Amino acid sequence: MPAATPQFEIRKLLPVIALIGLLAIAFGPVLWDLFGIWESNPQYSHGYLVPVFAVGLLWLRRDSLRVERLRPSLWGLPLIAAGLLLRHVGGYVHIGWIEQFSLVACLPGIVVAIGGAEALRWSWPSLAFLLFMLPLPYRLEVALQGPLQRIGTVASTFVMQTVGLPAIATGNVIDVNGRRINVAEACSGLSMLTIFFALSTAVAMVSRRSLLERLTVVVSALPIAIIANVFRITLIGSLTFLGYDAGLVDAIHNWAALYMMPLALGLLWLECSFLSRLIVEEEVDPVRSPLASLAGISGYPTLDRKN
Repeated sequence: MPAATPQFEIRKLLPVIALIGLLAIAFGPVLWDLFGIWESNPQYSHGYLVPVFAVGLLWLRRDSLRVERLRPSLWGLPLIAAGLLLRHVGGYVHIGWIEQFSLVACLPGIVVAIGGAEALRWSWPSLAFLLFMLPLPYRLEVALQGPLQRIGTVASTFVMQTVGLPAIATGNVIDVNGRRINVAEACSGLSMLTIFFALSTAVAMVSRRSLLERLTVVVSALPIAIIANVFRITLIGSLTFLGYDAGLVDAIHNWAALYMMPLALGLLWLECSFLSRLIVEEEVDPVRSPLASLAGISGYPTLDRKN
C-alpha cells in the first residue's frame, strides 16, 4: 500500500508534464533565436553558462526546500497564461526581447504548477538569475554604449597623461603622439559590464554575508567593469606609443577577455575581503543582552532585591 503513493503523485504530474512539452514546442523558435545570439554575439556568449549556474544555485539552496510541502497547484496556470500572452504580444509587435522575456516569465508558472508556493520560494533566485541569459533591449543597449564609450575614452586619456604619455582625446578618438586609437562601440566595455554584472550577482546570491555587503557587490560591478575596460584601452595606447607591431597590438586587443576578467575578479576579491573586515556581524547572545536582563531570563546575573 505505501508504494502506491509515489505512483499517485506521478499521475498527478502527468498533465503538468504534458503542458511543459507543449510550452517547449511553443517557445522552440525563441530558444533557437537565443542560441543564435549567444553564438554570434560575444557580448552575450555567457548565456550558455547562465542556466548551468541557475541549476547549481538550486542545488546550493537544497537545504531550504521542504519536500513534504510540495503540492501541485492550479495557480500556476494563470502565470503560464500571462507568459504565453507576452509571447503573443512580442510576436505581434515584432519585438524579440519581449518574446525572450516571456520564456522566463512562464517558468514561475511551471514551478508553481509542479510544486506550489514552496517550490517557488525555493527556486525564485534561480529563476531571476535566468534573466541574465537574455540580451539587453536594443534601446537600452544603445543608450548604455554612448556613455560607456565616453567614460572609457576620457578616463583612459587621463591615465595615459598621468603616466606621462602625450595623449589627447577628440571625441571617442585618442591621439597618442600622432597615432590614433578609435574607442569604437565594441570597445565601450558593455560586453564586460554585462558579463561581470551577472557574475557579481551570482557571487551575491551564493554569499552568506549581510544584505548590505551583497548589494554592494552587485552595485560595484559597474565601476569594476569600467576600470577593467580603461586598463585595456590604456594598455593598447601604451603599446601603440612604444611602437609595438600592429599585429601584436590587435591580438592583445582581441584577447582582452583573457586579462580583463581576471583583473575584474581580482578587484572583486579585494572588495569582498575589504567588506569582510569593514562589516563585522555580531551574534547577540539573548541571555547576556540587556533585553534578557529586563525580562529576567535565568542565567543572566540580576540584582536580588531584599528588604
